[in-house]
Amino acid sequence: MDKQSLRIFVVLPMYGGSLPIGRYCIKALEEMGHRVCVFEAPVLYNAYAALKKLELSPSQMAQIEEGFLQLVTQALLMQITSFNPDFLLALAQAPMGVHILQKLKQAKIKTAMWFVEDFRLFQYWKALAPLYDIFAVIQKEPFITELNKIGQNNVLYLPLAAQPGIHEKINLSEKDTMEYGSEIGFLGAGYPNRRLAFRPLANKDFKIWGSDWDNEEILKNNIQRNGERISEQESVRIYNATKININLHSSIHTDKLVSGGDFVNPRTFELAAIGAFQLVDERQLLGELFEKDEVATFNSIHDLYSKIDYFLHHEDERQKYIAKSRKRILQDHTYQKRMEKLLEFSEERLGKFAPSMQDDFLDKFDMPIKEDIKILIDKLYIGNSNAFEDVIERLRKFNGKLNEVEMALLFLDEFRKQYER
Repeated sequence: MDKQSLRIFVVLPMYGGSLPIGRYCIKALEEMGHRVCVFEAPVLYNAYAALKKLELSPSQMAQIEEGFLQLVTQALLMQITSFNPDFLLALAQAPMGVHILQKLKQAKIKTAMWFVEDFRLFQYWKALAPLYDIFAVIQKEPFITELNKIGQNNVLYLPLAAQPGIHEKINLSEKDTMEYGSEIGFLGAGYPNRRLAFRPLANKDFKIWGSDWDNEEILKNNIQRNGERISEQESVRIYNATKININLHSSIHTDKLVSGGDFVNPRTFELAAIGAFQLVDERQLLGELFEKDEVATFNSIHDLYSKIDYFLHHEDERQKYIAKSRKRILQDHTYQKRMEKLLEFSEERLGKFAPSMQDDFLDKFDMPIKEDIKILIDKLYIGNSNAFEDVIERLRKFNGKLNEVEMALLFLDEFRKQYER
């Protein structure tokens, strides 16, 4: 795909595991030089959650929730219309219903969803997938065939990734090491398979971080902070401070604690990028992403226990895995790589992105000021979007000293705003 600065609209979910992934996508797209506008659905979550506290009948609550979601849809449509994007990316669980997707299709705005969830557990894709131009997924067959059956043929396998600058090795203070450090650690929700798998480790130097561990008696002394949610920043400290990070994919079933499923969770990439050692359960798609000597795996719960004991006493081997997996991440598995792939696939299937409908404001000037502004654009960003709004936005973010042309452009923008009012 030719280097082109696009206007990309990103729709975040109100909450959930795909929310941080959406944040990483935004950061990656901005680093690529695209102008990104975000629908901040999370700011609406507290209001939505507060509705549950109203003393209403089920039918009344359904009406209130429907009205709230209609308001969200209206606000979302207004923001999209105002921004006039070249491309729209929605993350899983984003507030994108059938009505709004139909509107976007009528407006010929190219749309994509990154469905970063297990299609077997979350099946709302059946109603929405055919309405997106592009549908990116973290699983392969039989999901891709199922999508084809309902009319979605632009399916892209797009595994998860890590975000350099966030997922990275850090130097821990003595206080951090004491608070977060342990021989064995796990960060994640208390799914049924994990509860059973971890109970034999209860008497070891084992710290469990994350939520949804309520009523877990055997592991209660291992669970940190009474199972409160852990921030992005703290998760990096935890991973860095832990000798062996257990990475057991979630399952609601307990007949098989190591499920042998297909998709690879974000923790796998994040731990590798951070430079932390992990033991990850073998996944069907893992071999396409890492070589065997890049990530240490286990294929049964007894294999996990055995390898914990082994690697606790073999730091040199832990370090080899750490070095190789981090190198692989930086080479192949960053969110910038994923966004590049998504945009390339979209152009292949939908055609090249049309130039922005906004005028190139350079054409409004004569020499020599036109040359001065070209220099300004090159200084602010290497790209090909010369729309007035884009240049002004980049200028406002620029931290250096302003020259006469730059100050004149900012003055012109303020004058334009006053005139429009």
